[in-house]
Amino acid sequence: MSIAETVLPEFDNEMASTRKLLERAPAADAAWKPHAKSMSLGDLVTHLANLPMWATLTLKESELHLNPPGGPAYTPPTYSGPQVTLDTFDANVAAARQVIASAADSAFFAPWTLKSAGKTVFTLPRVVVLRSFVLNHMIHHRGQLSVYLRLRDVPLPSIYGPTADDPAGM
Repeated sequence: MSIAETVLPEFDNEMASTRKLLERAPAADAAWKPHAKSMSLGDLVTHLANLPMWATLTLKESELHLNPPGGPAYTPPTYSGPQVTLDTFDANVAAARQVIASAADSAFFAPWTLKSAGKTVFTLPRVVVLRSFVLNHMIHHRGQLSVYLRLRDVPLPSIYGPTADDPAGM
């Protein structure tokens, strides 16, 4: 069994769970924040919609420089509505899935580096970046979104089991 074949079932499951939450994000609350230091709900769902793209970047590139000296800093996309969010997410998931599925085992062990302001933030094997910086990062922000939705009184779907709104866990 290839590394891609071991990663894809988890990837598919986590992407499906994330999409269930993105579908429920109310556009009317896009500017809402639970705290002054928090991202807005719109910024959070936009970030989640774009995180699968990092899998593609991880497996196709050897590094990413977020804020290169003398170059433009990374500017995160802005919220453009629920359908754009879902379309972006779906396109990013499809592209990432294809890249993961077609990657040779050796590609997963190649080093990948994240840089900012000319400094290395980390260098890790791509498989570790995929698990930590992509999947775990998505799970973290999906957890934030579930709290945002609960605070906005939006019913929560089952993710890893039953919720108060979906006691059957289906």
